[in-house]
Amino acid sequence: MVDKNIISFFQQKRILVTGASGYLATNLINAVKDIDCTIIRLSRAGQLLPLEAKAETKDIAGDICLRQTWVEALEGVDIVYHFAAQTSVYIAEDDALADLNANVVPMLTLLEVCREKEYKPAILFSGTVTQAGVPQDLPVNESCVDNPITIYDTHKLIAENYLKYYCQNKFVSGAVLRLANVYGPGPKSSSSDRGVINMMMRKAIAGEELTVYGKGDCLRDYVYIDDVVSAFLKAAECIEKTNGNHYIIGSGEGNTVADAIDLIADTVTSRTGRAVSVKHIEPPKPQSPIEDRNFVADITKFSQSTGWQPGHSLAEGIDKTLKSILKTYQNS
Repeated sequence: MVDKNIISFFQQKRILVTGASGYLATNLINAVKDIDCTIIRLSRAGQLLPLEAKAETKDIAGDICLRQTWVEALEGVDIVYHFAAQTSVYIAEDDALADLNANVVPMLTLLEVCREKEYKPAILFSGTVTQAGVPQDLPVNESCVDNPITIYDTHKLIAENYLKYYCQNKFVSGAVLRLANVYGPGPKSSSSDRGVINMMMRKAIAGEELTVYGKGDCLRDYVYIDDVVSAFLKAAECIEKTNGNHYIIGSGEGNTVADAIDLIADTVTSRTGRAVSVKHIEPPKPQSPIEDRNFVADITKFSQSTGWQPGHSLAEGIDKTLKSILKTYQNS
């Protein structure tokens, strides 16, 4: 449910969303589609489903590495949600140049077109909490020194810093939300190492055994998709306060991986009446050292800047996700 302040802010706005067929973009578009605004969905050709909406919609197919794509897409735009990305840590390690072209070049091209054309949208960018590397202290806030240990996180940090530079020089306004482990209803992730909670829920519903690598005792901060979408909407609404900054976005609660998987098994068993087994196995090799991190978000700074608060515990979010997946299966 979008609050009245958000509805008022987005009315008559022209909103560009990149990666429009993806998980985060789909959920954000669904949140604003019945506001009297214009939504421009930018994606690769042939990937977008029809959208029933009160909002005026326009679809653009194009390569976001190319200047002309941005020239066409950005004219008259008030807000850009730049979600298009390559999201696999392992794919990035295998082909660093391809990841650069996917995760850095589009941002710089977007910003340069804004500078050249004197377009001044608010740009909201989806980062990741792993840009900081492996934190030594919990919970993690924005003062944590960035020390990325993967190509993927290095490139996300470079893109973030480009945005901050262009904000500082007043070519655009913008903010970066570094996301913890996001889960909840929506399209499947295109990367096998993302969307683990959703994937495990689908396996449990299908009667498959769930697996946990090792003891599963690493802490994670699992944040529900509706809360993430709400954060992105608030970041734009409060752009005068959020401009030029990055923020840590999570639930503010830590759960071990094993506890999260056990909760999925228990929830599915309770809802379906079918027992779901959980097995601990040796992790595959090679595995990125980023997998061994512990992480809990300190959301104080963003909450103070925008008034945002997450609204779902892990148990509540898993239950809502389960209901959504079961409904999808019933309607298919």
